[in-house]
Amino acid sequence: MSKIFIIGLPRTGTTSVCHAFLEFGIATAHTAYTSYCFENATAIADTPVFNDYRALDSHYPGAKFIYLAREKTPWVASIRQLLLRMHTNLTRPDGGFNIHIKRCYLTTFTDLSIDNINQDDYLTKCYNTHLANAREYFKHRSNDYLEIDIAKPQSFAQLTAFLDIKSERTDFEKMNIGGKVTAWNDIKHPLKIDSTAKGRIDKHLPYMR
Repeated sequence: MSKIFIIGLPRTGTTSVCHAFLEFGIATAHTAYTSYCFENATAIADTPVFNDYRALDSHYPGAKFIYLAREKTPWVASIRQLLLRMHTNLTRPDGGFNIHIKRCYLTTFTDLSIDNINQDDYLTKCYNTHLANAREYFKHRSNDYLEIDIAKPQSFAQLTAFLDIKSERTDFEKMNIGGKVTAWNDIKHPLKIDSTAKGRIDKHLPYMR
């Protein structure tokens, strides 16, 4: 099976979709920071793919890209909560998050600051820009690109049809509800691929030049 990249922004249902892929029997990583992870996971979501999908498209011919959309009002509230928690470790010069997390968030959420995070217009603009860029990049490539909102009842069927997968399920299991972001850590599955090598990352990922 070709690589599958879930390129929706954080807080759009990436954990629920990754869990579905595990149930499909697909090796899956929710975030990926090592060459081993990219080599062994078939489906990868979140960081760094939401920022690096163009480079991934060039490096992995035939890959499929799934954009997770979400109604803006609940997304803005959810991403604000996440970014407020992450802000210090994203912006501190002496440590904090790993280089890939910092690079991707600070590129996608340009001019990140506490003041901007608290502005609906800023967060909405980041969302709209990200979605518009993905649509422009993948225009005329319906065989490679799918856009779904997992809150919509037809989204699960759209995903399985896009990937030509048979499943007894008819909907996604809703996870990470109410601002929680730890559901992926609690999942135990033999096809779950670790994002790091016992906490260590690779500075250069396979698709980076």
